[in-house]
Amino acid sequence: MREFYENLHKKLLKSLKIVRSYDWLLDSYVLDFYVKDHWSKFPGSWQQVLENIMPEDLCYILDFNSDMATLQTWPLSLLTLRVLFKELCIKCGENEIQSIDHFSPLLQHPKLRKAFAKGVKRKKRHELEFMASTCVEMCQNVAVDFIVDFGAGIGHLARVLGFACGIKVCCIEMQDQLNEQAEEIDKMMALINKYLPPKQAKTCRTPTHVNLCITPTTAPEAFLQIIQKSLKLKNDDYKFGIVGLHSCGDLAAIVIQMFLHCKQAKFINLVGCCYMKLSAKTTANKADQGYPLSQYLSQHSSSFLSYEAREISCHAIEMYKQRLAGNNYDYLKIHSFRAAAERIIAKHYPELRHSGLKSIKHCENIQFEEYFYRAVTGLPLATIPAENLLTAITQRDLSRWRQIVIYYTLRLFFGPLIESIILYDRILFLIENGCIVDIKAVFEATISPRNHIIIAGKR
Repeated sequence: MREFYENLHKKLLKSLKIVRSYDWLLDSYVLDFYVKDHWSKFPGSWQQVLENIMPEDLCYILDFNSDMATLQTWPLSLLTLRVLFKELCIKCGENEIQSIDHFSPLLQHPKLRKAFAKGVKRKKRHELEFMASTCVEMCQNVAVDFIVDFGAGIGHLARVLGFACGIKVCCIEMQDQLNEQAEEIDKMMALINKYLPPKQAKTCRTPTHVNLCITPTTAPEAFLQIIQKSLKLKNDDYKFGIVGLHSCGDLAAIVIQMFLHCKQAKFINLVGCCYMKLSAKTTANKADQGYPLSQYLSQHSSSFLSYEAREISCHAIEMYKQRLAGNNYDYLKIHSFRAAAERIIAKHYPELRHSGLKSIKHCENIQFEEYFYRAVTGLPLATIPAENLLTAITQRDLSRWRQIVIYYTLRLFFGPLIESIILYDRILFLIENGCIVDIKAVFEATISPRNHIIIAGKR
């Protein structure tokens, strides 16, 4: 563990040094591409090689494991970054967790499987299957009396664990209407007993739902009292595990802190998301910040990650790679439309720069004029005459759409590095507090891009 700890230090220092060298790219906006001439900021060697590259060739940059270069000559500095990223970023390897079917024969019953999947989209079903497997595996290795599911929503994960795996689950959710909806679904799920032999039916556990907003100021003692009351526990002689499936922003940091401060908490399985919503060093007190958590990074002034950098780490890179490879160039031109619109806004209504325009979904063969007026609906921009839209400058901007695709791809290129820094920080924090930690790429990245589960137990 000591060697692992020191290796994390080295990776973080290397990663942050790279980030500091490309702050301009990470902190920039796609919509400013033409206004601020982002293309001119790339090294000359990059511009020369990438100028006429086809979008499908960019897939090589986003796939660190691909050995097939699509161009004979890539910029050496860009290839060096790619090699470094492969070394520094957390691996998105093969799933090491078995399917929940392995742990719960009940789910092999067609009627029961249909009941668990009802109203659950494919992405969520995939996450439930493998997070449930991870939880069951941890319960087999670490004896606990129940699991606490933070941010449980309407309780999909809790029902898989409770009804299919016989694990007692206490759901923590701040939105009361979601708890009410969850309890209604629980009642319907209880009907599955009629499909089960009496012995198996007795193992089913109905989840407990608690309406509670967890904040950095929530005292562990108060939290435990609520848990004990909700589960009708007579004393504090119990053990539990913690699960957070896509804990948004600061919730992940709060859950980690709660895990560390509750002696009864024995393990945690955590998947984070929405890193841009983290309270960073410059926006929060040390006690409340979501990043950095570790003492090691908190002492380094270079650890700062901007909102824009954290936001780019949340994108679905695998899905964008599929779009690049799909030769659907019309779809890729939308970013160019938005950037061209921003130049028009900067000229006619500079006070409205960076305004939130209406999101326009990709439509095949959509023209810029139609895009613009639909996007600015409800704003004074809608009064700009059509002849002021398709100027020579706008036409030139729109013809440079490949450049903006390259720029956007290169920003995405840094996404895994930023996410790795955030996850390494959480791992370090847990190690600093005496935990045994592992991280696994459990979900399929093309289905669920935030696919790493941090798994930690106390010594």
